[in-house]
Amino acid sequence: MAVPKRKTGKSKRNMRRAANSKYTAPGFVKCPQCHEPKLPHRVCPECGHYKNKEVVAQ
Repeated sequence: MAVPKRKTGKSKRNMRRAANSKYTAPGFVKCPQCHEPKLPHRVCPECGHYKNKEVVAQ
């Protein structure tokens, strides 16, 4: 079984943990049809449009 030979220093530990903080949540964009916030590259849940075409009938 692998066992560490030396204690991991505070600097190394914090550098490893800091890598997770670089990820950010996806931003919202305004739908060009109804101007409601929606996730990019997805059908608008309010009006059903995607790339200026109605793809989901409401």
